[in-house]
Amino acid sequence: MFSRLRSDIQCILDRDPAARTRWEVLTLYPGLHAVVLHRLAHWCWGHGLKWIGRFVSQVSRWLTGIEIHPGAVVGDRVFFDHAMGVVVGETAEIGDGCTIYQGVTLGGTSLYKGTKRHPTLGKNVVVSAGAKVLGGFVVGDGAKIGSNAVVIKPVPAGATAVGIPARIIPSKSDTSADVTGTEGKFSAYGITLEDDPLSLAMRGLIDNAAGQEHQIALLWQAIEALSKQPGKKDCVPGDAARDECFEAERLTQLVGK
Repeated sequence: MFSRLRSDIQCILDRDPAARTRWEVLTLYPGLHAVVLHRLAHWCWGHGLKWIGRFVSQVSRWLTGIEIHPGAVVGDRVFFDHAMGVVVGETAEIGDGCTIYQGVTLGGTSLYKGTKRHPTLGKNVVVSAGAKVLGGFVVGDGAKIGSNAVVIKPVPAGATAVGIPARIIPSKSDTSADVTGTEGKFSAYGITLEDDPLSLAMRGLIDNAAGQEHQIALLWQAIEALSKQPGKKDCVPGDAARDECFEAERLTQLVGK
C-alpha cells in the first residue's frame, strides 16, 4: 500500500512543476486524495459493500470535487491534475500512468445496466481539460485527447483526438500501434505543435499555392528570356507575373506554425 502511495506521489512530482515536496503533494493535492479514497471505495464495492462504497465516493466528491464511481477501475500512477469537476462513470477503466485534467467526463451513452457503458483508457493517456469521452470504447496507449474534445469513437494508440465531434490524428509513424517515445516525454494538457488537423491542411494548401506561383514565375521568366533572342517576337503580356508576391510566410504565421 505504501509503495503504491509513494509511486502516486512521485508521478505527481514528475508531471507537475508546481509540486515542490512529497509532503506538499500528500497534504495539498486533491487529485491524490481522490485516488486514495477511490481505492477504499472500490474495495468496498468489490466486496459487496455497495452503499458504503458509494458513501466513501460521495465524501471524496465533497472533499475534492472529483467524482469517481466506486465501480470504476483506476490504475497506478494516475494523476488527476487540478481536476475539479471530473466525472468517472461506473464501468470506466483508467490505465496506468494516465493524466486527467479538470472538467473531464468519462461518461456512458447507454442506459442498460450490466453493460460496458463507459470508456477504457490505455496506459499513459492524456485527457485534457473539458474533454468528454462518451461510450464503451477503448482509447489506446499513449493517446491524447485535446481540450474540450467530444470523443464518441475509439482512439488508436499514439493518436490524438481533437474537435467536436473529435477528429483522429494518427501517430507520427501513421500506425495506430506505434507509441514509441510516448513514455519518455510528457505533454502537459496533451498539447503538441501538430495537433490541429485544420491548421495542417491550411499549411499544406499554402505551401502548394506558393510552390505553384514559384513555378509560374519561372515559366514567365523563361518565356521572356526566349522572346528577347534575336529574331523572336515578344510574346510576354505586360501584366505577366514575373515575380512572386504570394505571402506564404505571413499566411503560415496566421494559421500557426
